[in-house]
Amino acid sequence: MTARILVVDDVAANTRLLEAKLGAEYYQVATAQSSLEAIEQAQSWQPDLILLDVMMPELDGYETCKRLKDDPKTQHIPVVMVTALSEPEERLQGLEAGADDFLTKPVDYETLLARVKSLVRLKRLLDEWRVRGETARALGLSGEGLGPPSVAGARALVIDDFEPSTLMMQDGLAREGILAARAGTEAEAIQLSTAMNFDLIVLSLALSNEDPLRLAAKLRAAERTQNIPLLLVADPDQKSRMLRGFDIGANDWVLRPVDENELRARARNQIRRKIYQDRLRADLGHALEMALTDPLTGFYNQRYLMRHLRGLIESGQPQGLAVMMIDVDHFKSVNDRWGHPIGDQALRAVADALRRRIRVFDSIARYGGEEFAVVMPGTTVEDARAAAERLRASIADMQFYPEPGLRHRLTVSIGVSSTNAPDITAQRLLQSADQALYKAKRDGRNLTEYQEAV
Repeated sequence: MTARILVVDDVAANTRLLEAKLGAEYYQVATAQSSLEAIEQAQSWQPDLILLDVMMPELDGYETCKRLKDDPKTQHIPVVMVTALSEPEERLQGLEAGADDFLTKPVDYETLLARVKSLVRLKRLLDEWRVRGETARALGLSGEGLGPPSVAGARALVIDDFEPSTLMMQDGLAREGILAARAGTEAEAIQLSTAMNFDLIVLSLALSNEDPLRLAAKLRAAERTQNIPLLLVADPDQKSRMLRGFDIGANDWVLRPVDENELRARARNQIRRKIYQDRLRADLGHALEMALTDPLTGFYNQRYLMRHLRGLIESGQPQGLAVMMIDVDHFKSVNDRWGHPIGDQALRAVADALRRRIRVFDSIARYGGEEFAVVMPGTTVEDARAAAERLRASIADMQFYPEPGLRHRLTVSIGVSSTNAPDITAQRLLQSADQALYKAKRDGRNLTEYQEAV
């Protein structure tokens, strides 16, 4: 997996060394030797990851990171801060500025490459959701942009069999508003993660009686937990196990003795990323729903109807597949006399009447304009014709008042078609129903007509 990486350091020797190491792994590397240059490059080049030195001229790394994370053009780019300082306060300051990780010089290149792979993998996933969400918004199919999410009320699962450590982490997360449950064994962790929805899993690599990496693999393989951020807690001498955890799919790590503030910052960053990802997924789901439904009536649209009907036929849906085509009579006169808002009210009234009177396993769609279609699987000719007549009569009896005290009688014409032919197509079945509909309109409207599809 290749990626574009921006290395920011005012010492040329440092940038050349990182450039050589990353280039040997086939990453594309660009360099910047000042903060302002880094911000400009990030905006124009759009790297997949930024390695940012803390000690920089003009702006230090903390302020540079904050500006990158405050800019909508660059806020999605992961930032790993690199420094010679190793105090917990320095790491916390970087994480509070929005950094995704914090590495200490001299850089351990195995750890660096593991972090690069993990963060780039996550960014690619988020980029996909982000682009789809932006496309949906551009088409008017989704809501406004995403605001900064709060983690208060989020749920975490802490997996550790050493009670003092668990209590410390639970207390620290609680100060961030994160509700943390505890599991001391693999069985408890699987049971809890199956029964509850979590936004973060904190897994100790020091479980005394079980293999935490095997548990991490199970959590990543399970559909319910595969997208939950996984934060590893490791002893300083567990570097190889921590790197293996990244290969399995862990998202972040914190070393013992755990600094509470660092734990809170890393947990907050991971949960916010999950919230962001969940919002984008929901945004896409809403966009797909909007693309397949009619906003006026809430019915499916013609695109969905055709795909559904083809699916029923291809699946060998059996005997007795019927279709109704329904057209509101003289609808143009409603629009001409009272205007389109009243016309929309009339269509919604007809739609509501249809919705109340079809079976739960029937599918109804707005086919276009004032025309609707109903797909009825497993229906005999007699049942289909009787259902169409009931719909027609119920709409003719409907009370519709376009203005106070004035009732306007709405009626519909309905064409019905059904088939038992094994080689029928969706187009032929709909065409037969459409021909029956036009016969009903020619014969005087407010009628039902039937035509067999062959």
